[in-house]
Amino acid sequence: MRKPLLLKPTALLAVLFALLISSAHAQPSPKREFRGVWIASVANIDWPSQPGLSPVTQMQEFRYILDEHQKTGINAVVVQVRPTTDALYRSKKELWSHWLTGKQGQEPNPPYDPLAFQIEESHKRGMEFHAWFNPYRATHDTISAKIAKDHITRTKPEWFVQYGGKYYFKPGLPEVREYIIGIIMDVVRHYDIDAVHFDDYFYPYPTKDPYPDDEDFAKYGSGFASKADWRRHNVDEVIRVLSDSIKKEKPYVKFGISPFGIWRNLSQDPRGSDTQGGINNYDDLYSDIRGWLEKGWIDYNVPQIYFHIGYPIADYAKMLDWWAKNSFGKHTYIGLGTYKVNSDTKFKEWSDPRESGRQIRLSRATPNAHGQVYFSSKSVMANPLGVQDSLRQHYYANPALLPTMPWLDSIPPLAPTDLKVQNTTAGVSLCWTAPKAASDGNTARYYVIYRVTKGQRINLENPAHILAVHHGEASYTDTSAKAGEGFIYAVTAADRLHNESGLSNTVGGKRKK
Repeated sequence: MRKPLLLKPTALLAVLFALLISSAHAQPSPKREFRGVWIASVANIDWPSQPGLSPVTQMQEFRYILDEHQKTGINAVVVQVRPTTDALYRSKKELWSHWLTGKQGQEPNPPYDPLAFQIEESHKRGMEFHAWFNPYRATHDTISAKIAKDHITRTKPEWFVQYGGKYYFKPGLPEVREYIIGIIMDVVRHYDIDAVHFDDYFYPYPTKDPYPDDEDFAKYGSGFASKADWRRHNVDEVIRVLSDSIKKEKPYVKFGISPFGIWRNLSQDPRGSDTQGGINNYDDLYSDIRGWLEKGWIDYNVPQIYFHIGYPIADYAKMLDWWAKNSFGKHTYIGLGTYKVNSDTKFKEWSDPRESGRQIRLSRATPNAHGQVYFSSKSVMANPLGVQDSLRQHYYANPALLPTMPWLDSIPPLAPTDLKVQNTTAGVSLCWTAPKAASDGNTARYYVIYRVTKGQRINLENPAHILAVHHGEASYTDTSAKAGEGFIYAVTAADRLHNESGLSNTVGGKRKK
């Protein structure tokens, strides 16, 4: 995930959204919210902590990461599985990643499949697993000793260009587009992922040198008014075909993009944002995110709004508002730059412990914004200025269901029945009958346990009434109930795309003293 270029600051804007930043408790948490973190493998940013660790240590590290984020209330992980035309999973098409084993093409010893393991562990904890691919970046540098003899940059050198100290696929070649789509669809077919995820690396970020594709444009670009239009078409085709292919293979698998924060500036396009950025997606990376949303090719968008509120060049508040208003009915999750907190010495705002909270509250107060994603896992777990503590104690204190995507599935499962209670000294034990399949054939993927004190009525829309989101059998023991205090319980069922049933029957329970 690219850290955006910091632009020259000017005077700070006047105080905005004062009512939103007064208190974490003044704004209730939503019942449905995407709460994600990026787990980056490139350069061993987050996992594994270094190349060549034993599989046992790798698994221990990943479980620890998930456990910590589960405590925080995270309900989705975005895990980098293909950083540099390599695989952190068992692939017949690409080589094992050197970020994993220490040597490109060398498999783990003893053998295991990291991706299958990661998906299983994430699902155990009720987290969606979004498989994060870098479609075009082929190497992290051009040092020959690090590139295996049978790496695709050597077996198919005509597919690649060297630019900015890295090798990249040539997006203009039809065979390259076919290859990239095939790699990703191989994972869709063989692994139980919840989503395919791309970050901001399409055409590479420009350097002082022009991108070397004159020959490809001469061969394939005759039908386009400009090279820029042709480049955007090349990326469009990957997104369009991949979108169709994913939905044909597994209609429930989501497709999301995490672009650089600015689509286009208002000065360049009347549809653009009130920003003055030097880099944008449309003109520099040739990725028309807004167009993909408008055409319905992607299910969610995670703009990397790694700027503080009031930054005059690219104000977080203005960018948030623009992206939310240009979502075209699809989901918008806000990419938050936790890596900057208390480490960006250029801007004092990132040393203000209230800035992260302001950004979350503003996101929640913005229509069509559906959650947050943090870059990156390590940054959250380091707890800079108490960010992780604040999430656990305030913003994510109540569990949240993931937002539904009615264009993928709008039919809820049937409700659980025959809820029963057994009062013990260990807790209040609940059991129920799992629902039969709904009209679309879906059964319960997980259950939502609701609890209120005796005398109250359960409100399905109140997240404070959710005791637990339970991934498991049709039973649950409430060990948090205080002995002697009476409670009312009910259960709902949710399917894979988070449609929720109505309530089961309600029962009263009391933990024995």
